[in-house]
Amino acid sequence: MALATVYVQRAYLLGDLDQRVTYAANRSQGGLQRRTGDATDLGFLNERGQPAGTLAARFATTDADGGSASEIIAAEVVTADGRQRTLTAAQRAALAGITADGSLHTRTIPGLGTYRLTAIGGDGVPVLAGLPMGNVQRMINRLVVVEAAIAIVSLGVAGCVSAVVIRRRLRPLDRVAATAVEVSRVPLDRGEVAGLTRVPEHDTDPATEPGQVGAALNRMIDHVESSLAERQRGEVRMRRFLADASHELRTPLASIAGYAELMSGGEVVKGLEPDQAWLRVSAQSARMTGLVEDLLLLARLDEGRPLRSAPVNLATLVAEAVWDARAAGADHDWQLSLRLDGPSTPATVVGDAERLHQVVASLLANARVHTPAGTRITVVVEATDTHRVIRVRDDGPGIPPALLPTVFERFTRADASRSRGGPDRDGGGSGLGLAIATAITQAHGGRIDVRSEPGRTEFTVTLPTAGSPSSFRSHKR
Repeated sequence: MALATVYVQRAYLLGDLDQRVTYAANRSQGGLQRRTGDATDLGFLNERGQPAGTLAARFATTDADGGSASEIIAAEVVTADGRQRTLTAAQRAALAGITADGSLHTRTIPGLGTYRLTAIGGDGVPVLAGLPMGNVQRMINRLVVVEAAIAIVSLGVAGCVSAVVIRRRLRPLDRVAATAVEVSRVPLDRGEVAGLTRVPEHDTDPATEPGQVGAALNRMIDHVESSLAERQRGEVRMRRFLADASHELRTPLASIAGYAELMSGGEVVKGLEPDQAWLRVSAQSARMTGLVEDLLLLARLDEGRPLRSAPVNLATLVAEAVWDARAAGADHDWQLSLRLDGPSTPATVVGDAERLHQVVASLLANARVHTPAGTRITVVVEATDTHRVIRVRDDGPGIPPALLPTVFERFTRADASRSRGGPDRDGGGSGLGLAIATAITQAHGGRIDVRSEPGRTEFTVTLPTAGSPSSFRSHKR
């Protein structure tokens, strides 16, 4: 604004000065026409109204009409006391080269300063007139000083106001930084991590940039806290898993060691023949082998190792599993139902037939072992355009509500419920059957659910169709 003001004011003042210079030249030429002096007469400068510093000059002419000017023959200036003073040769030399064509010129005259000059001829006597530019330059210089002072003060005030406003607007960022520093001091590598400091709610306004930063930091802290909590839960599960696995392996090992010690010492236990001891050792070895194989299978599934992939007809697979379960549990009422949307919708998935058979067999064994004789067990295979569903439903006593949330976890047992006593015939009662079924189902891109109440327990296995994008993906935890 200051530069624009100075530029416009300078242009206005110079324009006004140029008009006054042109008017002075015209007036000088008119004054010469009324005078009868010789060619060097500049007496018109004595006329009233001539300002101090006015300069006038006459040219020598080259034709009879006096229309062409060649050189200056007389030049005077009005002094501050109103008198006329003749210009020196050096001062006249500064006026050389100005032609009587009415154009405006700026020249610096020694001893007088900078002048704005013009020369006119035309039909009259050629004459040169000029006015000093000192007043204009002084006014412009004062304007520059004033505008500079105003600009400096304005910029200083604006800078102070901006600094105050910016500091106030950035205070939320200071609080966000303080929150980040406080969180960074929390030992996240050990112990239970909960209740991490959050950015205050009034500093998370999404309409402001600091608020967006605060909200993003809160989301990151939430993610870190949830990840650490999940890691701690995983560590707890791992410790419990190792403890349960050690306990399960210790039992058959203790039995094997005891029988081996008795047989190696030649001792005979009353009512126990040597062949029976060997049978007991073999049974415990088989139990331990099965447990180890189950643990290895879970480890492979946790690592995301790919299973075999081939088209599998669930109707055939489930029918064979039900037939095997009926042979093992003839005292139960077995029912099989096949439900398809249409004859062109086969119950086919892509996956590992052996592992899928293991899932169905585990669910059937679970229903058989944990329900009393005479219980009806219904197996349903459903096929839709997007999913294949296997339902295993029984009308037994149901799963206790306290056990239901952990029924798919490893080493979970239902010894006190849904049990009719007797040996667990799905693998030694290690509590890994449903965990393995869940891992296999997830490895095939599906899910397994359970709903239970007294008189109705239903396990549901949902698998994607053979052409679904989610079909048969690697299972990773």
